[in-house]
Amino acid sequence: MMTIRLDDTLESRIETMSASLGITKSELIRRSVQLFIASSEKLDPWTAGKDVFGKFRSGKGNLAENRKKIVREMISRKFK
Repeated sequence: MMTIRLDDTLESRIETMSASLGITKSELIRRSVQLFIASSEKLDPWTAGKDVFGKFRSGKGNLAENRKKIVREMISRKFK
């Protein structure tokens, strides 16, 4: 068993949402906490970005090695 303190606005929103879903406030809060924990456990950097890693290739295989030179060239082209 756990007791939590909520501000009036949040409590009102929980009451409204639970009524519209036809569930108790406790059930709404349980589901919300479960979803929050489940989504937090999955959000390590690899999982969060695996769908886009390598998706947008520049065609240059030396970006990590020559990053400073490449950035300087980009900046100089921008300000010409």
